[in-house]
Amino acid sequence: MTAPRKTPRGRAVATVLALALAVPLAAAASAQAAPTTTAAHGAAASTADAPATRPELPRPTGRFTVGRDTLHLVDKSRKDPWVPSAGARELMLSMYYPARGAGGRPTAYTSKKAAQELLAYNELDGRISAADYSSTRTYARTGAHPAGGRFPLVVLSPGFTAPRSTLTHLAEDLASRGYVVATVDHAYEAAGAEFDGGRVPPCVGCVDGGGDSGPRITAGRADDLSFVLDRLVGGPSGKATWRHSGMIDARRIGMGGHSIGGAATAALMDTDPRVRAGVNMDGGFHTRPDGVDRPFLLLGTTTTVQSGDPYDWGDAWPRLRGWKRWLTVAGSGHFTFTDTPVVFGQLGMSDPQVPLSGRRSEQITRAYVAAFYDQHLRGIGQPLLDGPTPAHPEVGFHRP
Repeated sequence: MTAPRKTPRGRAVATVLALALAVPLAAAASAQAAPTTTAAHGAAASTADAPATRPELPRPTGRFTVGRDTLHLVDKSRKDPWVPSAGARELMLSMYYPARGAGGRPTAYTSKKAAQELLAYNELDGRISAADYSSTRTYARTGAHPAGGRFPLVVLSPGFTAPRSTLTHLAEDLASRGYVVATVDHAYEAAGAEFDGGRVPPCVGCVDGGGDSGPRITAGRADDLSFVLDRLVGGPSGKATWRHSGMIDARRIGMGGHSIGGAATAALMDTDPRVRAGVNMDGGFHTRPDGVDRPFLLLGTTTTVQSGDPYDWGDAWPRLRGWKRWLTVAGSGHFTFTDTPVVFGQLGMSDPQVPLSGRRSEQITRAYVAAFYDQHLRGIGQPLLDGPTPAHPEVGFHRP
């Protein structure tokens, strides 16, 4: 697969997964057990990140069983921006929802074919088996009976070149806490994105998406996500089409994303008042967030508070006119807020430049994202968002 053009981080759209920085197999486990802030956390990390044949996502922490459905969407009003000859814009969603009982069947993390594409793009196919990666254990069950009641909706968009599967542990956890969660694949923008019928479209954007195309991609993603909302709760482009849409409380919608997915969240909130709260996990903005007057969470690396911040969070901050927090995580990297350190840590690979363990990465991400949505979509106050806490010493509150 042709490698994408390399561009400076501040102008690129994060076209290369941090996996490419990973050290060879577990030569090892000693390198990946980089120190965390406390001895207890370090002990947990060494256990969680030990090399494994079959990786396992962390168990969801909420009271609900998690169901999973898939939904293929086609926006006939738009041609695909990457491959116009392919016709209408396609999106693929994994729908996670609160379920009751223990019915249904286990779900696959991703297909072997999709895993092969992701590993090959990141030049890891010679180090990690696609069978091992795709066999990662999940907790959602397909065919599970939906829980009774109506629940807030959270839509999550992955980083550029990353498939929706990389946001699975967060989606499963939110669903177990009582949210309907949609993770979205945008056609031709990811290596290893699985569509209906087992198709894995090539990542055309991996080659053509470098340079200064961030604003264009962000705007396209915002259009995608607005269409997703129309199909999940009803809107200008049509009525709701998901079979369990009755579970969703359309008055309580949150949006979030990693990298360019976070940028698209802000861009969508500029124009779509249906979104009540947004999260940007270590992504630039690319467009000016002048219309974001609702709660917004910035969760990223310490790079965002250093001089020469590649994401221009300092410029965006005063334009966020609602409730807001700017949180940094010491020892984190660009993909800390995804499944990447969790799954690859268990396969014996880690990024030597990112000392935070997979265990701590998922604990912090889940805790702060869930607290944010609980406070702003459920009205449940969260002291965790008020300031630093001994439970998460890596997390800093930036108040420019």
